[in-house]
Order: sequence, then structure tokens, then C-alpha cells
Amino acid sequence: MPDARSPSAAAPGGPSAHEDDFAARMLPPKDQWPEMSFDSLPGLAAIPDRVNCGAVLLDGGAARFGDRPACLYRDHVWTYADLKRQADRLAHVLVDDLGVRPGNRVLIRGGNTPMFVACWFAVIKAGAIAVATMPLLRWRELAYMIDRAEITVALCDRRLADEMARAQAESHHLKHVRHYAGDMSAPDELEQAAATRPDAFQAVDTAADDVCLIAFTSGTTGQPKGCMHFHRDVLAINATFADLVLKPGPDDIFTGSPPIAFTFGLGALVTFPMSAGAATLFSEQFTPESTLQAIQDHRVTTLFTAPTAYRAMTGLVEGFDLSSLHTCVSAGETLPAPVWQGWHDATGIRTIDGLGSTEMLHIFIAEKAENMRAGVTGRPIPGYEARVVDDDGNECPPGTVGHLAVRGPTGVRYLDNPERQAAYARDGWNRTGDSYMVDQEGWFHYAARTDDMIISAGYNISGPEVEAILLTHPAVAECAVIGAPDPDRGQIVKAFVVARDTAAAGPELARALQDHVKAEIAPYKYPRAVEFVAELPKTQTGKVQRFQLRKDEDAK
Repeated sequence: MPDARSPSAAAPGGPSAHEDDFAARMLPPKDQWPEMSFDSLPGLAAIPDRVNCGAVLLDGGAARFGDRPACLYRDHVWTYADLKRQADRLAHVLVDDLGVRPGNRVLIRGGNTPMFVACWFAVIKAGAIAVATMPLLRWRELAYMIDRAEITVALCDRRLADEMARAQAESHHLKHVRHYAGDMSAPDELEQAAATRPDAFQAVDTAADDVCLIAFTSGTTGQPKGCMHFHRDVLAINATFADLVLKPGPDDIFTGSPPIAFTFGLGALVTFPMSAGAATLFSEQFTPESTLQAIQDHRVTTLFTAPTAYRAMTGLVEGFDLSSLHTCVSAGETLPAPVWQGWHDATGIRTIDGLGSTEMLHIFIAEKAENMRAGVTGRPIPGYEARVVDDDGNECPPGTVGHLAVRGPTGVRYLDNPERQAAYARDGWNRTGDSYMVDQEGWFHYAARTDDMIISAGYNISGPEVEAILLTHPAVAECAVIGAPDPDRGQIVKAFVVARDTAAAGPELARALQDHVKAEIAPYKYPRAVEFVAELPKTQTGKVQRFQLRKDEDAK
């Protein structure tokens, strides 16, 4: 009987197409996976046992929408046919010049540009495994991922060549680096090589359960972990969130700030719009003003970004024409009720607050825009189940805060990390590390990341709840709340605040913020310590690194 991780056991539709068995060896044994179901929706059940998601999205998109715009970037417009042509040429370069074989890992480094997307599709169609990384990573972080995934080939935006060269020098595996012009100016070596290659590439006949991407987490809790996802998974997020909640159409124009290198951005800016023949406006610089200007100038209809961006844009919308915008999605962190309400008051748009994770690939709790309201995340999207459980895995009654557990067509499979796998996948469910409460109507209300629950003098206090109240004070631009060590209470609530007016940051404002919290929620929850900071530590995706704040406090 073959081992659960052997290539011959990788897919029900036949043997794996991978010639390199790295992924099969690094996957956790199947009995350590959460339960996954594919028959709850017609769109999931229709995914064949042998499929290449790159061929479905790119070849299918070019066949259906060939002359329609797919990628907008600066003054460049690529149609679906253009994107396919470039990706197929690049796939020939990978296979013919660089010797990439099915199952090899290929690193892609760059910002949100059409060339990054073309490189991603080239890797996927070649049957290889994409490991996407973003510009802000430095050589040490790159070298860690390269060696963790045993990557031998990298495609890199030439503007990022220096860090890539250092990473290659320090890596034990990386042999070949090819550069491309991410800004689409004069072609670099990768485009030059691709220009002489055929316009068509036959996608490798991969099994649906062949690994096609390794996504590294953003590092909110320390060293990034590799999450392994299948061709089936990429199509599953389209069949669930995109088709049944987002519902894009061919006339839509997407834009957003999440890096394509993270799975939130991959779905938001690549797979979701391409499933419907929509276009994506790519940008490498997202400021509140530039985002609003882009929406006005390009008649953007669909926006994906983080809560901090919605808060920053709210006060600026009167200066722009946003009449084309009809759908907004927030993810990365919970969307505080004041931010949701402020954006709704300014635009009339009911923002979808999506909960997802790199481990699950994309969003699994949300709600259709017309049903959304402030202060709730939503309900399990079609295809997924979710519940709130206690420490022993027993389902909690409505109104009780507990651990969020979820299952559906996607699930966690860490890259060679048994300890994390055992912590995240328990009793057939994915334990996301979030604390939630579900109400009598089935709506899920965010309490905190499990690490963000503060226990002070016997009281359980949600850090994000305190943050939401602080954000309603006009003097607060951003904030983060943690539990700081205290000899008498065990922990105290401590707030780190970025003030709108740095000159006002001081004891008087701190007292005003404390009084503000006392007046809005139970007084025992108020921040007994307030520290004003110039900025909060964040990941490359904009998530606040509260673990870093806790680490700094513990070291004092």
C-alpha cells in the first residue's frame, strides 16, 4: 500500500504529474489533514480530478475573452490573449532554457505588475510550484524561503536584483535567476528570451491534488510558515467566494493593495477577475489619494484593501468621483465597526469584511454586500462550515466567545511542520487562531486573535474591542492594544497610539483616551497604559504585528 505522501497516492484522478517528489515528501500525512469536502456545491463537484488551474484560468480566459482587457498598468493594456501569449512564451523559457520540471519550485519576486502575473501563470502551466514573494522582503527572508522550499530557479523584477543576488549567494539551493522589467520599460533577459519562443504552450496534465503553490504566511506570529495548496484549491476559491459572494462580471474593473504574492491578493486581483473576464488595474504604490484617483480615472468597480486604507480614505472621498465603485472587500484584519460605518456614510457602500487565511488560501467567512452591517464578519460562505468551540472542541452556545473552527474545500497543509499542523488541524477542523462569538442568527462576531485576548485581574478583555473604541476618538489615527505584564494584575491593557497631531500626544491626551474608553465600554477594559508612537510595526501586507509589541514589552 503506497504511503499517503507518495506521488502515486497524490490524486484520485491518477498519479501525480510531478517528476520532482519534493511536494509529496513535504506534505503532512493525509490523516493529519483537516476534513475537506467538494460535493456541497455544483461548482466544487465539477472540478475534474485532473486539471491545471493555470490552463483553466488563462487558456479558458483567452478563449472566452481574448480581446478584452485583462491587465491595466500605467499606460499599458494587456488583453487576455496578450497575457496568455506572454505566459506561454515564459513557460517555454522555464522548461527549455532553465530545465524546470513538474514539481520543481520557482520563486517569483516582484510587485503587482502584469509581468508578475505572466510569470505566475508560466510556472503553473509548466506543472511547477510557484513561490511568490514581494518587494519588501530582504535577502535574509528570501534565503530562508528559498532553502525551506529548496528552490533552484527564480524570476525577479530587475529593480530588486540586489537583494536577490545576496539571497542567492547565501542560499544552498538557488542556481538560476532571470530578471524581467516589472515596470514594462526596456525588456530584460527574461523577456528577450521569451520573444523568440512559440506563442503557445501545452499545460502539463496535472492532477487536481498536485501542489501548485507554496504560500508563506506574512509573519504576524514570527517566522513565516509554508502553506501548500493544490490546483483544485485555486479553482475552489473561485467556485465559492468569487462565484457566490463577490459575483464579478466582465465589465468590472478590479484594483487593490494586497500583494499578489499573498493569497488574498492572488484571488482578489488575479483569479477572481479572470474567472469572469474582468480587468485588473495594477499599481505598485497605494496611498489613499492615489487609490481614490485611480478609482475615478479608470472607473474602478471593485476594490480590495485593508481596514487602515478604508479609514484613511474616508475623509478624502468628497474630492473624487467614485460613482463607478460598487463593491469593496476588506481583509487582513477585522474591520472595526467605526471604520465600516464611516466608509458607508461617505460612499453608501456596504463593505464585505472577509475572514480568510493563508492556510485556507482565501476567504471562508463573509456575507454578500447587501446583507453586510457594521461590527460583524459574516457567516460561512457556501461550501464552508464554521463553529465556535471551547478548549476541548465542544461547540459553544450562542453568545459565548471561543475558538473558531472551520472546514470546507480548502484546508491547512503546512510544509514539513508537524507541530504547526497538529495545532491548526484538530478533530478534522481548521483552528484558525481566532476567537469568535456566534449570535442567535448565525452571524460571526470577531473577538480577537487567540494571542490578543488579555487576561487582567481575572477579566477576559478583547484587545480589538478596545481598539475599535479608541478609533472612534478623533485624535487617533491608528492604534494597537496588547496585554502588558503587570505584577499585580498579571496583565494590564496597554494601547499604542499613533496620534493625528503628534504635538498633542502626551499625558493630557492619554487621559482623554482612557476616559473615552471608560465611557463607551465596561470600565475594567480601559487601557491603563497609553504609549504614543510614530508608527506601528506591520507586516508587508499591512497587518499590525502585535506579537512584536508584546515581545518588546516582555523585554522591558
